[in-house]
Parts: sequence; structure tokens; C-alpha cells
Amino acid sequence: MKSNEVTRRHFLVGALGATISAAAVGRITAIGQTSAARGAARRVDFHHHFIPPRHLEAILAQRESGRTPPWSPEMSIEEMDRNGIAMSIVSLVQPGVWLGGVENSRRLARDCNEYGAKMVGDHRGRFGLFAAIPLPDAQGSLREIEYAMDTLKADGVGLMTSFEDKYLGDKAFEPVYEELNRRQAIVYVHPTQPKCCTGLVPGVTVSTIEYATDSTRTIASVMFSGTAAKFQNIRWIFSHGGGTVPFLLGRFERLAIERKDPYLKDGAAPQLRKFHYEIAQANHPGALDALLELVPLSNVLFGSDYPLRPASEAVEGLTKYSKFTDAQRRTINRENAERLIPRLKA
Repeated sequence: MKSNEVTRRHFLVGALGATISAAAVGRITAIGQTSAARGAARRVDFHHHFIPPRHLEAILAQRESGRTPPWSPEMSIEEMDRNGIAMSIVSLVQPGVWLGGVENSRRLARDCNEYGAKMVGDHRGRFGLFAAIPLPDAQGSLREIEYAMDTLKADGVGLMTSFEDKYLGDKAFEPVYEELNRRQAIVYVHPTQPKCCTGLVPGVTVSTIEYATDSTRTIASVMFSGTAAKFQNIRWIFSHGGGTVPFLLGRFERLAIERKDPYLKDGAAPQLRKFHYEIAQANHPGALDALLELVPLSNVLFGSDYPLRPASEAVEGLTKYSKFTDAQRRTINRENAERLIPRLKA
């Protein structure tokens, strides 16, 4: 085993230990506080990760690159309370649950979803759940959708941008989309390390360029395959402000016209405006300007990327964006979330 791999494994083991230790010791004061900050909490975070111990162990066993920070439900709640976040809809970190082998992936999805549902139940009103499903295993995914949404009462399904060499518009996934369409489900999409493109620029990590680019690839796949048009009841949420999509709109429009796309008769923009986009790591003026030129404010959601990024980053980005009124910030922070998930109005 290489020395850097030993170091990385020690870090992850330490992270797991910190997670378990934090959970064991608890942070009761933070959970129970009724401070003004907690009372004023209104934001709904659509990009908030949870790291179940078994998921971390599975990543460790696969020697997945990249570091996973310490995490516990109590740490999430502390971060939420510091940043006026009333609820976080949690999802798994990349690479999700497809780590090789159908049975192992099905079992890992079930373990993670049950952990998430218990966390939702233990901390009433603070968390929701985007359930993991074991794509590209369509049959296992259908079974997990039924269990997660009917028994565990998940708020939707969380997908990665790509699974091995397949993007989300792949026809192999259509049986899954038929069921999600029937349920009018929310599908939250998070980027992962693409199979095609690693180590292309020496010294530049995959996450720096390829995560946003993989979001763009899968949006193009969903759109140009006709998936979005065929399954119009699915409510898609894409991470990081849609990746590079706002900057490539002209190219998407040209392609739709050149190929006389039957699913995009009016061009790409009308379809792109139907999707929802959260603003984690896309909360600076350049990204917000580009996104809001493409989509209506009603389709923009708050997201933090905690624990990979501090929630304060997204809060400060929205606060400092001078083109927003307070009413528009409220729309992103809460009101759009209530339209997507009506139970939040209660």
C-alpha cells in the first residue's frame, strides 16, 4: 500500500471515529437551544450531505479518492442553527451507493436510507431525505423507490450525474423514470467523478473542473435524450447552479436547431427553465447573474454543500448579491422550497 494511501485511510478512519464520537457525546445544548437565531431560521438547504458510518466504510473499502470530513447529525444541526437554516434535505456524498456489485449496492442503499429516515425521525422538523437508489441496477432501484417513499417517507430521490459510463438520459434508466414520473417525484442530482475524465490537468483536482462539467453533461443527456420531455412530472433539481449550462446556452440552442430536435422544438431554453437549480458553490455574482439570465427566480433554491463547504458561504453569497431584494432572498431561502415540498408550509 502506498504511503499516501495509508495517510488517506488513517484520515478517513479518524473521520469515522470523530463522527461516532460526536454522535456518542452529543451536542444537546445546540439541539435544544431556542435562541433568536434558531427562532428566525427559515432557510431550506437542498444540498446538505449526510455520511452514514456504513457509507463511509464502503467508500474507504473502495479507496475512493478525496477526503470526507467528520460529520454527525448534531454537527449538521449546529451548522444549520448558525446560519438560519430551518431544515436540510440530506443526500449522500459522491460516489453514492453504486460501488460495485448489485447485492452490495442494494444493501448499502437500504442501510443509508434507513439511517437517514431515523435521523429525520430523531430530529423532527430539521431534516428531510433524498433517498439513494442503486442505479444502474433498475430493478433494485424500483424496489428501493417503493420502500424509501412509501415506508420511509423520503422527500425524493438523490442521483449522481453519471453511473460508470451512463448519464441520466440513458434508455436503460427509463423504467425507473416511469415510476418516478408516476409519483411526480423530486429527483435531486449531485455530481460525481466522471469515468471519462480524471487527471487531465496536472495539479488540478477532479472536483475543481469536472464536477460542474459532469452536471452539464447529465443535464444535456436528460434534455437531448428526450427524458425530460417524456417524463414531465419528474421535478429535477441540479446542483451548483447547473454547472456550466448557463454559459453554454447558445451552443445548446444551436444544437437543438441543427438536429431539428423533436423534443426541443422551441429550443433548449424552455426546457432548461423548467428545471430547478440550487446555489451551492454557485453563489457569487458571476454565477448568479448567468443562472438568473437563464431561469426564473421561482426555480432557484438555497444549497450549502455542508460539510464539504461551510453554510455561511452560501448565506453570505446571497446576502452580498446586490441585485436581490429581501423579498427575492426569501423566495430562494424558503418560498420556492415550500412549493416543491408542501409539507414545509406546516
